[in-house]
Amino acid sequence: MRKNLYLIIILFSLVSCYTYQVKKPADPAMDKKGNKKESNERAAPADTNSPQTKNTATKSQGADLQQTPFPVDIQGKLTPGKNVKIDVDGRSYKVIVDKWESDSLVAHPVRNSKKVLKFHKNQINGERIAEKRFSQPIADIITVAAYAGIGVLIYSLVK
Repeated sequence: MRKNLYLIIILFSLVSCYTYQVKKPADPAMDKKGNKKESNERAAPADTNSPQTKNTATKSQGADLQQTPFPVDIQGKLTPGKNVKIDVDGRSYKVIVDKWESDSLVAHPVRNSKKVLKFHKNQINGERIAEKRFSQPIADIITVAAYAGIGVLIYSLVK
């Protein structure tokens, strides 16, 4: 029983509530509540029977259906002091950003602050930049497991 308890305690000490998550760009066609915004062009034209109005209406709807990729501002995402996971030339690095020197990122690995890494902004995959964030679902799982472990411990002591 003690070996199992020690194993559980060691496993909980190795689990972290922080994960690296890629931040998704906000869709400008959506408002804060998740509803699509209506544009002024589609508000209901006065004369909908003319062929020119129908043609412009179908063109504007077709343009809305195609999503253009948002330009990724790498220097805006990677500000000094951030703990991020970046993909550089197919290789993944967990780094803390130190500064930008013109077009080069100067950073150091998370576990080794003495080592300095430099990457050009064209080498960094802007769509795969993941920030270190607190993960509430993982924290909830750890909390429930800890309560269950305490309950089992109390039950085994009482029995």
